[in-house]
Amino acid sequence: MYPEVDFLYLNEQEMIKAGVKNMPECIDTMEDVLKCLTKGDFVMGGENHNSHGCMVTFPNESPFPNMPKNVGEDRRFMAMPAYIGGPFDMAGMKWYGSNTANKEIGLPRSILMVMLNDKTTGAPVCLMSGNLLSAYRTGAIPGVGLRHLAPKGAKTGAIYGPGVMGKTSLDAFMATCPELDTLKVKGRGKKSLDSFLEYVKATYPQLTTVTVVDDIETLVRDSDVISFAATAGTDPSKYAYVKGEWIKPGALIVAPSAFDMETDFLKEKCKMVVDNIKLYEAWAEEYPYPTFGSINIIGAKFTDMCHDRIISKSDITDMGDILLGNASGRDSDDQIIVYSVGGMPVEDVAWGKVCYENAVKMGLGTKLNLWNKPDMC
Repeated sequence: MYPEVDFLYLNEQEMIKAGVKNMPECIDTMEDVLKCLTKGDFVMGGENHNSHGCMVTFPNESPFPNMPKNVGEDRRFMAMPAYIGGPFDMAGMKWYGSNTANKEIGLPRSILMVMLNDKTTGAPVCLMSGNLLSAYRTGAIPGVGLRHLAPKGAKTGAIYGPGVMGKTSLDAFMATCPELDTLKVKGRGKKSLDSFLEYVKATYPQLTTVTVVDDIETLVRDSDVISFAATAGTDPSKYAYVKGEWIKPGALIVAPSAFDMETDFLKEKCKMVVDNIKLYEAWAEEYPYPTFGSINIIGAKFTDMCHDRIISKSDITDMGDILLGNASGRDSDDQIIVYSVGGMPVEDVAWGKVCYENAVKMGLGTKLNLWNKPDMC
């Protein structure tokens, strides 16, 4: 007897009903994920089991007329497999294609799907729309840092990049910093800024002052919590650049996307925190020195600094160690903290598992049949 295999399909509206946009619950979930990572109860891709994923990029020129070309920003496909243990005990993968030009035809830059699989048989459990899932877990990992590392009584937030990551960064700000009443934002295009401001007005009326600023210095100065959430390429000279003299004592910078700052200031004046040090070590293997640029996340600069013997590995604190009590979090009211967020498929699988279980309880989704009996076995 061969077992019938069915699996659930959840579209975006069903994911919303299942709570994919519940930022406080997502932050709770990401705390459990980061604890699993530090304990080692997970597996990702690559021989090192810590790879971000496998990426397909395209050549600048090709003799094959139908092959996509490397035109514009962020033109790629990516597969991100993972297993996460702990309370999740689930395998799965995020798969997506990305093209900034999508925005010209009313589509998101990236179109994502997440598949959950039985950890033993590999059979599909649930195929789900992944855009909101990925966006909220991307905001929730910074949210963990905000919850544990933000200065007490933070009142002023700043966001560079008013797109999707900017919106979920704001959701994380508001879920973790209840006294926040002032927001500064910098963007590159009127359309995204207008959309962001409409979102702020509709969602967070408690913000009494919302200001669009024109430069990085104004954005950073006097801000308690700062998020860099704008997409960027592989040229560090084009990243948002922060001078140490602009940063308020005690400020927390969370960085799910690209920015750069002075190496000496990072070494001498900042506490450097990462979401999972093993991810950055894997990137350093896959993208040999200098890694920062090939990988536009500030944590790759941390590992480059280790390579240059400017700092040692012990100068980088893993967020999971803070959560498990193995390392301190904020050490003083005036301490400046830079928290690097790389993004990992274990996060998608974990948040997907939570949303899937919610959907089952609510009777959501469409049951699809893989087979009644496999034709070949």
